[in-house]
Amino acid sequence: MRYYERVRALREDRDLTQTFAAGLLHVGQKTYSDYELGKTRMPLDSVIFLAKYYNVSMDYICGVSKERRPFPRE
Repeated sequence: MRYYERVRALREDRDLTQTFAAGLLHVGQKTYSDYELGKTRMPLDSVIFLAKYYNVSMDYICGVSKERRPFPRE
């Protein structure tokens, strides 16, 4: 699974709209939609923010791991 598919699945698992998720990242809904469709690459800082928000590791979002481990805190 590609990272943008994971991001979409995480959002849908929580019954969030694209508009809500776009607001979290301070982008428009269309831009966020393009992220989820893989048309536009999501900036790394946005991926990190979503990993923290959904409390999953970057490995999970990037598809390196199938385990939803919590985002590591310092």
